[in-house]
Amino acid sequence: MQGGEYLVAGLITTVASFSPTTTTITVPKEYAWDFVNNDFLLVDGKFQIVTGKEALKVWIWKALKTPNSRYAAYSTSYGSNLEDLIGQRYSSALIESEAKRIVTECITINKHITGLNNFTVDVTNDILTISFIALTDQGEVTISGL
Repeated sequence: MQGGEYLVAGLITTVASFSPTTTTITVPKEYAWDFVNNDFLLVDGKFQIVTGKEALKVWIWKALKTPNSRYAAYSTSYGSNLEDLIGQRYSSALIESEAKRIVTECITINKHITGLNNFTVDVTNDILTISFIALTDQGEVTISGL
C-alpha cells in the first residue's frame, strides 16, 4: 500500500490528500495625499506612506481625478471620464446615472474594492459634486465632495 491508501474490508480505499493552500492578502499602500492642496503630503520634506483604508481613499481619489486614456503612464483601464459630464445640458437623472456608472467602472478595477453605497450627485452652477461609500476588503471608505 502507498501513503494515503488504506485496506478496508478487503477493498483498497484512497483518501484524498490536499496540500494546505495559503491565501496572501495584500494591504494596499499609497503615498499620503493632501486632498486640500492636491499634492503629496510631506512630513519634514519626506514622503509618507499610508496603508489600508487610507491608501484606498488616496487611490480612489486619484483614479477618479485622472482623465482616462490621457496619460501614457497609466493603463487605459485607469482613470475616469467624469469630466465628460461637465458643461453638458443633461437631465439631473442622466448625470447621476452616468456618474455612478463611470465611478463604478473606474474604482472596481482595484481588486480591494467590491462596490459602492450611498451614491449621491449634486450639480449646482455647473459644478458636479459626488459622494459615496466604497466597499472594500479593508472596510468602508467614505468619499465626499469629490
